[in-house]
Amino acid sequence: MTKKKRENLGVALEIDGLEEKLSRCRQDLEAVSCRLHRAELSPEDRRSLEEERNSLMSRASNYEKELKLLRRENRKNMMLSVAIFLLLALLYAHWTM
Repeated sequence: MTKKKRENLGVALEIDGLEEKLSRCRQDLEAVSCRLHRAELSPEDRRSLEEERNSLMSRASNYEKELKLLRRENRKNMMLSVAIFLLLALLYAHWTM
């Protein structure tokens, strides 16, 4: 996802959307795998399903990598928020004493 698009969405919303895409991709992958193992297929149909399975596996891998990066970014944002909160709490405690 481009940097500009990330600025418009929150990281949590991006993670949710990507998890949904990954879930759909895995469901599609499972359906393709079932069709591959269940049915008697011609060589062309089998090749086509194997290509589709490989494409879905590649897409799922890319989604997982992007999710890992987004979760890392989300963790950094959370730690920054906690640090700012603690700093403000210390300043408030020092000011009121």
